[in-house]
Order: sequence, then C-alpha cells, then structure tokens
Amino acid sequence: MKTKLIMMTLCVFMMLCTSACSGDTKTPYENYDPSAAISESEDIESSSDDTGIGEKTMIMKIGDTKVNVDWEDNQAVEALRNMAEDGDVTIQMSMYGGFEQVGSIGQSLPRDDKQTTTSSGDIVLYSGNQMVVFYGSNSWSYTRLGHISDKDEAGMTELLSNGDVTITISME
Repeated sequence: MKTKLIMMTLCVFMMLCTSACSGDTKTPYENYDPSAAISESEDIESSSDDTGIGEKTMIMKIGDTKVNVDWEDNQAVEALRNMAEDGDVTIQMSMYGGFEQVGSIGQSLPRDDKQTTTSSGDIVLYSGNQMVVFYGSNSWSYTRLGHISDKDEAGMTELLSNGDVTITISME
C-alpha cells in the first residue's frame, strides 16, 4: 500500500514538474488532469508486488500460536516464501544456549550474512540452512529473516524456553 501511495505521489509530482518546465503560462495545477492520475494509479496497482486482495501472506506459528512477523525484504525470505507456496514448511526446533531455538529448514537459502546482535523475537538464517528464533540475545554473523512483532521478551521466553518446539511457515 505504501508503494502505491509513493508511486501516485511521484506521478503527480512528475506531471507538475513537466508542466512547470514546459514554458506553459498556466500554473502546474491548471494542467493537472485527475483522470490521468487515476488511470496511472490503476496501472501501478495492477503491476504492484504488494500483497493485495486475494493474495496470500506468509505466516508463522510456534506450536499452535500464530505470531506476527515483520519479514525482511531479501532473497532468503523470498526463497522461504516460495517453499511455503509449495506447502507448509515445518521446522523442528531445538533449544540452544538458553536464548534461542534452532532448526534445519531442509534446504539452503540465499545468504547475506552480516555481523548482528540479535534481540528477543529476531528470526535469522544461520549457515544458510538453519532458522534461529531468539528469546534472548546473541552476536554472530546471520542473514536476517524477520522479527516477531507481537511478543515482548517475556512472551518470547514463554513460547520458546520450555523445551523443543515446532515452527510452521505457511501461506494464508
């Protein structure tokens, strides 16, 4: 939705600038044709990659608990999305270090590892083929996948610190 609004604003701005630079004596607003902006926004909407009506969203469950994830915009998340479009991705997670759960994704995803200090709720890719979900903090080289936005540290600890869990990534 933000992309559509930005594109519409950019189109109007470009029309205004073109009018102002054309040597026309009319003010830019006198040259403005709202029907042109509407048809351009329809073209933008039909070619947009944003999730629209009828399109699916990638969701994550920890056990039976659905969590809100702010997914990163990168190749690893796109590959994970493609996997989920083919069917649910189920990851058996194991507790590790008293601050994270780690599990094999079952295949390697594109990596863009950067030295990172994680916090509770962060979801990262480790070694290209393992998902890590944090309820504590760690510093290592990871590819960021997302962040669980609807749980604070206590909520994440409650979900992840009481033994191994199963994570399911699906399309809804």
